Amino acid sequence: MAKLLSDKTDLIIRYIKQHPYSSSKEIYDNLGLEVSYATFKRGLQDLVTGNLIHTTGKLKGTKYEISQTYDILRTIEVEKYFKNEIDERVILKGYNHTLINNTLTQVSIFSKQELEHLNDLLNQYTKNVLKLSEAEFKNELERLAVDLSWKSSQIEGNTYSLLETERLLKEKETANGKTKDEATMLLNHKEALDFIISHPDYINPLAVSRIEDIHSILIKELNISKNLRNNRVGISGTNYKPLDNEFQIREALTSMCGIINQEENIFAKTFLALVLISYIQPFADGNKRTARIISNAILIDNKYCPISFRTVDSIEYKKAMLIFYEQNNISAFKKIFINQFEFAVNTYF
Repeated sequence: MAKLLSDKTDLIIRYIKQHPYSSSKEIYDNLGLEVSYATFKRGLQDLVTGNLIHTTGKLKGTKYEISQTYDILRTIEVEKYFKNEIDERVILKGYNHTLINNTLTQVSIFSKQELEHLNDLLNQYTKNVLKLSEAEFKNELERLAVDLSWKSSQIEGNTYSLLETERLLKEKETANGKTKDEATMLLNHKEALDFIISHPDYINPLAVSRIEDIHSILIKELNISKNLRNNRVGISGTNYKPLDNEFQIREALTSMCGIINQEENIFAKTFLALVLISYIQPFADGNKRTARIISNAILIDNKYCPISFRTVDSIEYKKAMLIFYEQNNISAFKKIFINQFEFAVNTYF
């Protein structure tokens, strides 16, 4: 969409929400946009392609309305969203039972433009890998594994620095002033990554039992239950309440595995695993760590560049995740995913 028109997207969306089943001419005439009608029509088509609006009728009888998937795809400004404190935000307080089996089956996670960008990066990665010897590729994968182990742990509050993490994982040298659990968390991350690198098809197809296996590696010797939860769990920073019944949790995970296995686009598969395992919160602890490992396992199994998340800000990561918990909206987390895939392609290999 041309910039002049893309700046008016919110205005167009707001008009269609207030006047559903309007024709393109009615929308154009009432908004008085300073673009040609042909440019405006192309912009409307971009919104249709992006699943933000929906059409009924054909040719001159075409009418426009807000898509059922609008809320999950619309842009949410993160800083503006969190100006409201936890009890002031209007949120979906409980688990959305229609999200996986209904809403997400109708959504194209990435727009055409986003997929073009991701595929260009994938092609760049593939060309880069072809230039590497087996030893060089292994070294780059090892470097990424250290970075991922560090950042994934840091997001969960681990205080090891990147250099301390590297010494621990390569030389088994623990850092002064750090707890044993912090070292164990990092070592477990590396073990889980080594496992999926050695067994790239272990999660293909994705199954609840395989997710439980990866989680078991990640929480080993950390005094965390490896079984699916059968009790309530609170999430700091939000009033969102995940499922608290083991049967429902297993059912939700099974449904999640189903849509991921059916999804043909690898980027979408990866993204769904990343956000949905965190959303379902199947375990007492270690959910987001498990999500990051499973999502990377999907990338590695399909010979896509894995993601280290090294440059993501931990607070921004958590905020994007909270927006998904509270609004089932993927816009903020998509930005993180695309940026981190780009960083990985440009930094490793």
